[in-house]
Amino acid sequence: MAISQRDVRNRIDSVKNIQKITSAMQMVAAARLRRAEQRIEALRPYADAIRRMTRMAAEAAGNVPSLPILSEHDSVEKVGLLVVAGDRGLAGAFNSNAVRAGVAAGRDHQAEGRTPVYFASGRRPASSLAFRGLDVVDSFTGFTDRPAYADARAIAERVMAAYVDGEVDRVDIFYNGYVSALSQVIRRETLLPLQQASILGDEDETEESEDKKSIGNFEYEPEPEEILKRLVPDYVEVSIYRALLESSASEHGARMTAMQNASDNASTLIDDLTLEMNRARQAEITQEIMEVVAGAEGV
Repeated sequence: MAISQRDVRNRIDSVKNIQKITSAMQMVAAARLRRAEQRIEALRPYADAIRRMTRMAAEAAGNVPSLPILSEHDSVEKVGLLVVAGDRGLAGAFNSNAVRAGVAAGRDHQAEGRTPVYFASGRRPASSLAFRGLDVVDSFTGFTDRPAYADARAIAERVMAAYVDGEVDRVDIFYNGYVSALSQVIRRETLLPLQQASILGDEDETEESEDKKSIGNFEYEPEPEEILKRLVPDYVEVSIYRALLESSASEHGARMTAMQNASDNASTLIDDLTLEMNRARQAEITQEIMEVVAGAEGV
């Protein structure tokens, strides 16, 4: 059955309303993205310095002090996987990419005889993991748009307590690293134990060799072991806070891009529907002309 002009016009109005919503969401995401970028730029030097200091203190201390938070477990049987994503959707593949990375890592651990233990930051990863039948031992929600340091501290205290209490033998974190509004890269880092942490192997050779050369120029007061005891909790908190900020900026960038694509698709659909309506109008006019001509010939 042919679609009437009224039906097509109603569809055009509906698509235009949706386009207004997606355009507004795009502008909101763009404004939030600028603020998130500023927060990341402000934190990155401090986060890099904390990681560098922790690495240098660990190298200067030699054997990592035998404190619960610093001691490496005899075997790795349970691995804590902290998946960081968002509270809301409409951001393309932003949430699903982080969840897929965490689930894939969990399958790899299971294949090697280890048990994955999931933690989630954000409602989307928590619900996605639960939907897949995976048990989330703890989740943290309500702050992904603008995370605060207190949120990172709460997560850090939970995962550090899980490590100290023997609930997990290692802690890995998965999040979307921010590159640009159009590009986000899934990153995986090991937070605990310190002996396996990413900070002990994520620097390039030039910077690492310079740090090693500079270690001899430092006199630690108190001893490196004592400094390390104080640095490790801060290192975990700052690493998680950086992941939250990177994830927040990635979410806003992904949502801005997704809403822009939705607005562009709406424009294309409106053009197609307008063309369809014009064709229907032309067909009706042609039909009326033919009826008038047929009536005139009959007279």
